[in-house]
Amino acid sequence: MPFLLIFLATTNTSANANHQGGLEACMLATTAIRTGTYTKVEYLGFTDEGVSAYEIEMRDLDGKIWEFECDAHSGEIIEIEQEVANSDVPLFKKKMKVSEKEASTIATDLYPGTIEEVEYEIESNGQVSYEFDIVDKYGVEFKIEVDATSGDIVEVQIEKWEIGEEANKK
Repeated sequence: MPFLLIFLATTNTSANANHQGGLEACMLATTAIRTGTYTKVEYLGFTDEGVSAYEIEMRDLDGKIWEFECDAHSGEIIEIEQEVANSDVPLFKKKMKVSEKEASTIATDLYPGTIEEVEYEIESNGQVSYEFDIVDKYGVEFKIEVDATSGDIVEVQIEKWEIGEEANKK
């Protein structure tokens, strides 16, 4: 898989010639923070910051999964999260007050569709959240992040494409 992602980074910069950063710059920015193996890359059409971004997932040398959201134009890291296997992980469970079922209902009430993937994330500030990938009846994939403490929707994004596979895909 790393070869495929490196190949994509090389070819993607010409496809996004108007980007100063591009995928290659984003991948370099992630390796300046963590060393490991890339497991997945997604292109997000927009973020809450109002920019196009790459979400790059990496398994570090200790086996932990990290997600980096990187501005597709500047190559700057916008957000860093640690992904855990499930809601029973002590770091997640300690702050969780909203069950996965409750959070999925909150997400699908606002964005009806089929849940394709669930991620359990610990934010850089220690907050915990569920991230649901929901595909609507038109085939659009939304990434809906629900705070696992409050039940608030904290982030909504549209995924344009993905390379790689999530371990906890439904």
